[in-house]
Amino acid sequence: MSLNLKPLGDRLVVEPIEQEEMTASGIVLPETAKEKPQKGNVLSVGPGARDDEGKRIAMDVTVGDVVLFAKYAGTEIKMDGKKLLILKESDVLAILEGETASKKKK
Repeated sequence: MSLNLKPLGDRLVVEPIEQEEMTASGIVLPETAKEKPQKGNVLSVGPGARDDEGKRIAMDVTVGDVVLFAKYAGTEIKMDGKKLLILKESDVLAILEGETASKKKK
């Protein structure tokens, strides 16, 4: 996906990873019963916030990371028919090491 969206400051663009539509026992979950995603793939990263002296603070997340974020964090937008989130770096709770964007699609 070509992304023409460059976040500013300490913001990042994340594509949420939706949960399975079927439980392990084979029950299909309706849209209303699904949990709001809290895991996503980082598509774009801003340059970082500035400190009191105006120097950039490097971001800890990079493009391609799979991250966990707060349940109701960020601003949801739609681009090219896909749901994306714009989050502040402080909304990211953890980076899932060993997971990549290629593993999210089955």
